[in-house]
Amino acid sequence: MRLPPAFRPRYLYTQQGSNSVDKSRRDFCTVLGTAAILSSAAGVLAPAHAAARAADATKAGTAATAGGQRLKVRLLLNSALSGPHAFFCLAHERGYFADAGLDVEFAAGDGAASVVPRIPQEGFDGGYGDLCALIKLAGLRPDNCPVAVHVAFNQTPLTIGVRRDGPIHSPKDLEGKVIGGHPIDAAIEVFPAYASVAGVDESRVSILRSTTSMSTLGEDVLNGHTDGVFGFVHTIIAALAARNIDGRAGLRFLEYRDLVPDMYGNALMLTPRFLKEHPDAARALVAAVNRGIVETLADPKAALEATRKMAPKFADHVDGPRLMGTLEVEMAHPEALKIGIGDIDDGRLQRSIQLMATSCRLPRTPKPEEIFTRAYLPPLAERARPRSAGGSHA
Repeated sequence: MRLPPAFRPRYLYTQQGSNSVDKSRRDFCTVLGTAAILSSAAGVLAPAHAAARAADATKAGTAATAGGQRLKVRLLLNSALSGPHAFFCLAHERGYFADAGLDVEFAAGDGAASVVPRIPQEGFDGGYGDLCALIKLAGLRPDNCPVAVHVAFNQTPLTIGVRRDGPIHSPKDLEGKVIGGHPIDAAIEVFPAYASVAGVDESRVSILRSTTSMSTLGEDVLNGHTDGVFGFVHTIIAALAARNIDGRAGLRFLEYRDLVPDMYGNALMLTPRFLKEHPDAARALVAAVNRGIVETLADPKAALEATRKMAPKFADHVDGPRLMGTLEVEMAHPEALKIGIGDIDDGRLQRSIQLMATSCRLPRTPKPEEIFTRAYLPPLAERARPRSAGGSHA
């Protein structure tokens, strides 16, 4: 596809191919030093400020221990607070973090993949990011790598949105096409695994990494400037809805979970240091999050009202559907009826690790215990269960 001149400057052009996996590994690690530059357009906090906050947090944690005050816990989210984070907001509003002796501070991130390396780089205690991105980081640089303690998304939301009336009907049709996405997007980082299973020749897929908004990326697909967009299904739909565009009517989605059902999605992860120094706080944090999910599933409207109070850009027509999609699809894998939301199937995790290690040519294959521990989960009987099993985005 020949791009219009006015369109080209917005993008950093990268070509997937024989060297693409190595470049993807470099790009993922480069986020450690450039995340603030890439995310500045989205209004994310800068590293200089993050360093100061990290020092303040360390002092606050020490003071809390000495003075009996609540322990400050700094968590980096995958985005600004919105509908899919409603369970965090409900837990906050109902005082579950405070009751556990925790003062939880949420920071807006710039994507589920970039969250993972930013946690140790910027001094956060933990974050909420993509589990496959965590596998990738652990395979590239395991030192001080976060560990998932609660996996909220038991189905991956990763997708490629394409025009409903366009030429792409199957993954193989991606060859020879131009797909846009954010610089460190989870769907891009995991694309080698998806492509390997789908039989897609990566050397024939061109990826445009852009710092522009998801709504613009989605519109570019609808307008024919690009052939597709990487992202989360509900994020793409919500971004277009904010511009009064029906994404479901104009797009179809090549969902990763259809070909790689073993993959998990977003997870609460904490640093090894926090787990070592504050194991009881980690258990209390996970328990409070679990309670927030239980009560969000029981009363989504209350959870959305709690989110409205904490999210400056809250919009009913955007955040409501995003939350319901999260509850009914990403948190609705049938296994959760048995093991609860938060836990994982060991076989699925092992297969995901092996697929990521092989397809991304990681220098080492992480051990499952480097990625996830269930040591901080509440008892099985107390864990959240999905509203329904086997949800669909259709």
